[in-house]
Amino acid sequence: MKKRTFLLIFACISLLVGARQRVSLDRDWRFTLADSASFALSDYNDSHWRRLNVPHDWAIEGDFHANNKSGASGGALPGGVGWYRRNVNIRRLTNEKLFLSFDGVYMNSTVYVNGHKLGFRPYGYSSFEYDITPFVHDGNNSIAVRVDNSDQPNSRWYSGCGIYRHVWLTRTYPVHIRHWGVYIRDGKVEVAYENPKKEKVTVRNIWSEKGKQLWSPDNPKTYKVRTQLLIKGKVVDEVETVTGFRRFRFDAKTGFWLNGKNMKLNGVCLHHDLGCLGAALNEDALHRQLTKLKQMGCNAIRCSHNPPAPELLAMCDTMGFIVMDESFDMWKRRKTKNDYARFFDTWAERDLSDMVLRDRNHPSVLIWSIGNEVLEQWSGTEVDTLSAEQANLILNAGRDTSMLAKKGELSFNSLLTKRLVDIVHRYDTSRPVTAGCNEPSPDNHLFRSGALDIIGFNYHHQWAKDVPKNFPNKPFLFTESVSALQSRGCYKMPSDSIYQAPRAWWEPYTDPTMECSAYDNMHTSWSCTHEAMWEAVKHTPYVTGQFIWTGWDYIGEPTPYDFPARSSYFGIIDLAGFPKDIYYMYQSEWTSRPVLHLFPHWNWLDGQEIDLWCYYNNADEVELFVNGRSQGTRRKTARATASLSGSAYHVGWRVRYEPGEIKVVARQAGKVVGEQTRHTAGQPSTLRLNIDYRGRDLSFVFVDVCDDQGTICPHSDDQVFFTAADGLEIVAVDNGCPFSMERFKDDKRRAYHGRCMVVVRGKGTLTARSYGLKPQNITIQ
Repeated sequence: MKKRTFLLIFACISLLVGARQRVSLDRDWRFTLADSASFALSDYNDSHWRRLNVPHDWAIEGDFHANNKSGASGGALPGGVGWYRRNVNIRRLTNEKLFLSFDGVYMNSTVYVNGHKLGFRPYGYSSFEYDITPFVHDGNNSIAVRVDNSDQPNSRWYSGCGIYRHVWLTRTYPVHIRHWGVYIRDGKVEVAYENPKKEKVTVRNIWSEKGKQLWSPDNPKTYKVRTQLLIKGKVVDEVETVTGFRRFRFDAKTGFWLNGKNMKLNGVCLHHDLGCLGAALNEDALHRQLTKLKQMGCNAIRCSHNPPAPELLAMCDTMGFIVMDESFDMWKRRKTKNDYARFFDTWAERDLSDMVLRDRNHPSVLIWSIGNEVLEQWSGTEVDTLSAEQANLILNAGRDTSMLAKKGELSFNSLLTKRLVDIVHRYDTSRPVTAGCNEPSPDNHLFRSGALDIIGFNYHHQWAKDVPKNFPNKPFLFTESVSALQSRGCYKMPSDSIYQAPRAWWEPYTDPTMECSAYDNMHTSWSCTHEAMWEAVKHTPYVTGQFIWTGWDYIGEPTPYDFPARSSYFGIIDLAGFPKDIYYMYQSEWTSRPVLHLFPHWNWLDGQEIDLWCYYNNADEVELFVNGRSQGTRRKTARATASLSGSAYHVGWRVRYEPGEIKVVARQAGKVVGEQTRHTAGQPSTLRLNIDYRGRDLSFVFVDVCDDQGTICPHSDDQVFFTAADGLEIVAVDNGCPFSMERFKDDKRRAYHGRCMVVVRGKGTLTARSYGLKPQNITIQ
């Protein structure tokens, strides 16, 4: 408490010379998972409540259960009502303004200061601010926040529960720049500010550097702008903004151009959860996600399907990701029983406006999206009697022509589309607006509005050939694509057969393994394989690019299964951060770094026919050897095919299994340029620990179950126990298994296909043990 008080008093002293002060209020909250009106009172005794820091997600601490109201689609984790309280010691000044801001609270948040209700925000993804000046007194002040996520299901994926993003206290002079009041476009700065006494104010902008080096994914150059308000030569307020310069356009014939260069948006969709850490924002975990995607060659992120944490956009600015910033998953017509549709009429304009105002200075943001697969694409579509899982399926099933817009008529849904686009353009005209649509007909009510700057298809790559005819002079983008299904380490053979799950949207899908194939040969009924989609994007000039569903696995929406599956199978990277095999196909296509990736593992039944695939680049051909005997040389074909021997993106062989060694040799113009070897694993004997990612606060440690030679045992599901010493703290565990019922907040985890992961905080020694295996430890420096 003394340290926090010192910081706030220091803020007051600094304000005497005219500087804005922004202080984090993340630390020292009290929390209870209960509900009472008395919790809002300033004199309520909360000493018996749990003490914690925010960002915080209480749902991720719970148990998976079939009876949790969120359902499997929502992650099968608990909701409820929670309260947060904390005290802040403030030295009041007579000539000041005080603001309390939240980057995100999921959901239905009500905020109180000293017992006074400040307001209510239902949308769990919006950032918001309250003027608390009239309610704060000199000395100790109480802040209380009620978070209500009890009306479930309210999302088609895992939402998390609580104050899951940062909290800030800001102190300014009465003459001050408004919240998100700086707008930078083309090197010019517009400033909206409060001036209650109509004083003579001078605005000054100071750039960190002169010149206009252009921002791009390969060279994400950013600048800082200090915007100052001066009265009689004295600075009374100052805001720093990070921005950048770039020239871009979306062309109906040639696709996307950035700084004069024609390029594809090689993007992925991302939900906001961070796997075993839940929805609570953690910069290390978020940077880890983006780092792995950058290494894959990804250059674009779609914020699906809601405004992201501000930190995501800041990282995209400096790491070089183009962003499609998205507002809603539904409008007036609901997809789940208690979702945002019930708030849309009252809150949509405010939430959409706040997103644009908050995010419009980011150089990474190049596209606004006003919605994803909204039911307003059709006439009279209601899914009120459907479960979230059924809604997910029917959304992609298509409709008959009677539910499309009539010729020569602008329907209510079309006019609503135009209204939302107009709201975006009210605050920013420098970027195009789109929507993710899974109805590809030009008679889609959203398309019929004529308001969308970019035609966005979710799936339906077969319709891409008709885009120039159906949407003349309109740029085109796959706002969502692929939806292939993969489990790390599972392989369904024959690999040149395509498996649809479900075969049709109305059919249930069951498989006792609860797994999907890690060959690129399994997808939903409305989608396609990774290779087929990339083929359509790569060879069609007017296709701007794509956003693959999804970059990482996420909690909830466990298509094609139901409970006990509780997280997705769609990711290129699994929930724990282990890349699936398809990661290397994209890396071979989207980067110039050498790729040679042979799979699957080499532990099978004697004599079993096994399909081996290899992703590679920078080579003409690849030869396979089994125990030293050549199995033939393969070359990629000109186009994607279903042939096992080869396509444009992989080569393959069908061989009989025999224990030992498999090896691929890659050659360029007859010269060996790469080799990779895999061995048959023996019995599990030891554990191997490797630091996958070390951040400022958290470290992510991979754990492999290995034989005596260090080969991963691909069928191992050994239970691994963790202990931490010397100040190290175990934060969470995972293994990437979408149907594991193990808690994320624990000190043990079973291996899944021979691997698991543990997240630790701080410095010290981590030890991993398992029955019958040699323990191992690693020191986090």
